[in-house]
Amino acid sequence: MALSLKVPAWSMGVLLLGPILAGCASNSTGSSASAPASNASAEQIVLAIGGESEEGYDPTLGWGRYGSPLFQSTLLQRDENLEIVNDLATNYTVSEDGKTWTVTIRQDAQFSDGEPLTAADVAYTFNKAAESGGLTDVTVLEEAVATDDYTVELRLKQPQSTFVNRLITVGIVPEHAHGPDYARNPIGSGPYQLVQWDEGQQLIVEANPNYYGEAPGIGRLVFLFTEEDAAFAAAQAGQAQVVSVPQSLAVQSIEGMKLYDVASVDNRGLMFPFPDEGSKTTPDGKPVGNAVTSDLAIRQAVNYAVDREALVDGVLEGYGSPAYGPVSGLAWEEPSANIEDADPERARQILAEGGWRDSNSDGIVEKDGLKAEFTLLYPASDSTRQALALSVAEMLKPVGIQVNVEGKSWDEITPLAHSNVVLFGWGSHDQTEMYNLYHSKAAQGDFYNAGYYANQAIDQTLDLAMGAPSEAEAIAFWRAAQWDGQQGFTAKGDAAWAWLVNLDHTYFVDECLDIGQPQVEPHGHGWPVTANIASWTWTCN
Repeated sequence: MALSLKVPAWSMGVLLLGPILAGCASNSTGSSASAPASNASAEQIVLAIGGESEEGYDPTLGWGRYGSPLFQSTLLQRDENLEIVNDLATNYTVSEDGKTWTVTIRQDAQFSDGEPLTAADVAYTFNKAAESGGLTDVTVLEEAVATDDYTVELRLKQPQSTFVNRLITVGIVPEHAHGPDYARNPIGSGPYQLVQWDEGQQLIVEANPNYYGEAPGIGRLVFLFTEEDAAFAAAQAGQAQVVSVPQSLAVQSIEGMKLYDVASVDNRGLMFPFPDEGSKTTPDGKPVGNAVTSDLAIRQAVNYAVDREALVDGVLEGYGSPAYGPVSGLAWEEPSANIEDADPERARQILAEGGWRDSNSDGIVEKDGLKAEFTLLYPASDSTRQALALSVAEMLKPVGIQVNVEGKSWDEITPLAHSNVVLFGWGSHDQTEMYNLYHSKAAQGDFYNAGYYANQAIDQTLDLAMGAPSEAEAIAFWRAAQWDGQQGFTAKGDAAWAWLVNLDHTYFVDECLDIGQPQVEPHGHGWPVTANIASWTWTCN
């Protein structure tokens, strides 16, 4: 992108990064904004792509669900086209009743400590993940049993089409070395092994000499954990070779680096409280419901009034796409659920037909004495969500809906999230997320189905999708839950959310580094760009 370089006051950011980099770089950079120097090579690169895991790097507790687990191998992987391919597994079959998954694993895999990886480690990992009840969501597992050294049976309580995603995201841990300290000292069979973790500052890893695959093209990786502006400054100074930047910085340029504009299903949308105000509370007594957003006409009017292309162009600087549902661009999206938005006249018509009128000429429509007014919450630390929230509020004023935008911390948002509209971000390769966002039984007082959406017919369709024999056979049901021509959870139906945009993930990458073809990336937690990191290569001498 041929755009002029806008140089911020970067020198302080680089100065602050100096002590961090000093321990892992042998030569002084002598860097400048106009002619950055770099001591990167096939031996070592520096990445500033966020993603530090506060809980550590234990897959049984959720590490790896949004990108490569790095230290650990998984049974299966998704390639750059999101097709499922083998990793540790050499084959897998599913029983006729859908309840037993039999996986054969390769016989040459070792952990980074030299111990062999066997089916017993696979069984241990899955049993431990199910026992933890954590973010890996392996709760459908009855038990995992190693039937010989290289065959494991994963026995489920009931069929689950999305279980294949557990084989893709759950990294295998060693039974002999898995304990309370494992998350901060991970041992695995993945392409890299941990060298040093200075929490809040950096993570240093190096190629695992016992890796069964082709040796990684980059010997050592240094992950910097720093704010976006400082990371951008490090890239300008030649001190980082891969940097994740917000869309507002992607419009700039950095000498010696190229911009990767990676499509994602990392979405942003407005979650509406679905029940009426005061109709129920969460298990711990938080209020649920909203008198305004419980009205279908309000929710649909918002969906039609919002100009999503304008949000992409104005807020995301063109680095994104409109979103009309939670799975845009994936194989299980229902395209007929999409609407023609940026239509304030249609929005006004929906409101009028729903009984909402501006009876006192104050610019806000009312119904039965209730004004069409609600609070929209967003995390105050997120400038992109702030801009989206403010833009949406402006778009809704002309149709008579008053939106009061408030930025708060997540601690403040949490107790309010079931009775106020919240600008959330989601996005996964795993259909389970869609199930959890819309199935009534997922409404348990946390962020899954925070609006307490409930439609028995949609529940039944989602259950059919979840219980289908395979991912492929489930697709028709996933699509029908979005919109089947008569009903659905998207804008033409119950409009439980107003999805806004999918972000493109934007990275500056050193021109000497070939990172291959990135896949359509999930939500930005973790390191989604590292899905193929073992194949990255340094192309300069």
